[in-house]
Amino acid sequence: MDRGNAKITFDEVGDIFRSEEKGLLETLARSAQEVTRQYFGRAVALYAPLYLSNFCGNKCAYCGFQASRHVERKKLSSGEIEKECAALAATGIRSCLLLTGESRFHSPPSYIKEAITIAGKYFANIGIEVYALETGEYRELYRAGADGVTLFQETYDRARYDEVHLAGPKKNYDYRVNAPERIAQAGFRQISMGVLLGLADWRRDVVSLFEHLRHMERKYPGVEYTLSFPRLRPVADDKRAYVEVSDRDMVKIMCVARLLFPRAGINLSTRETAEFRDHAVELGVTKISAGSLTSVGGYGDPKREAHRDGQFEVHDARSLAEIKSMLLRHGFDPVVTDWRNIVNE
Repeated sequence: MDRGNAKITFDEVGDIFRSEEKGLLETLARSAQEVTRQYFGRAVALYAPLYLSNFCGNKCAYCGFQASRHVERKKLSSGEIEKECAALAATGIRSCLLLTGESRFHSPPSYIKEAITIAGKYFANIGIEVYALETGEYRELYRAGADGVTLFQETYDRARYDEVHLAGPKKNYDYRVNAPERIAQAGFRQISMGVLLGLADWRRDVVSLFEHLRHMERKYPGVEYTLSFPRLRPVADDKRAYVEVSDRDMVKIMCVARLLFPRAGINLSTRETAEFRDHAVELGVTKISAGSLTSVGGYGDPKREAHRDGQFEVHDARSLAEIKSMLLRHGFDPVVTDWRNIVNE
């Protein structure tokens, strides 16, 4: 590893993650900043998630939506989707991520397609985060107007994956790990990949994620990739032991990601605190959520508790205006939309 500007190779990543060498983190951070400015300037893209349904057919031990949990279940109707999109768009957001629980029965591709069509009236960029689909189904959603897909492997440790995915379609490791290829084959321009840090040894998981992304870049070079590193926030009734991932670990992960993949976006969600997100934007983050709610119907119904029965607890509840203000104070350019609407064919 070149200590002058932290040029690294894949073979060095494991050693870097294990290293406690003083000064290494500072060198990585400085180099990550330089690379980010070179490829992205001072722009940080803003988006918000919009939850369509929290019905789920899986039993994932770590998730607030899993089928065996006793939470209020809700699925938005067409009219409610319209109301929710209008309410979110009214905040100034122009990029949204449509999410459902992983239930093909309650949220079939036809339902997701309808939601994309409605959202297209309000947002310049539409992403989806749903259960893994077939190539043809992804193709239909792409043609309906979706621009990108977010799908995390959660963990690349097969044994741990089997242990924490107790039942349901998601238990099929191979079907999920091959989904990014089906997404690319369907024509999507944007794919967001990630792992849920803390489920297993994060060092091995992140290295496996990097290897997966390198494979995707080589095979599908025309796709725009984004990396996400959400930290596990255990649900109250899950007593399993998970791996702690410190703020220092997170900084190292993001810096290494930036140096290995200079053109990839790096996303940071509201799972993280406001203080950490304010610091992280200096280290290679290019996309953050703002004014996020993780409950179904939270934007359009002011009487609905913002975080009740959400997929995870929001730790940065600042509005879009507050996030914009923070970015401007730090010398960044908050980007609400930099997309030109085109017809997906």
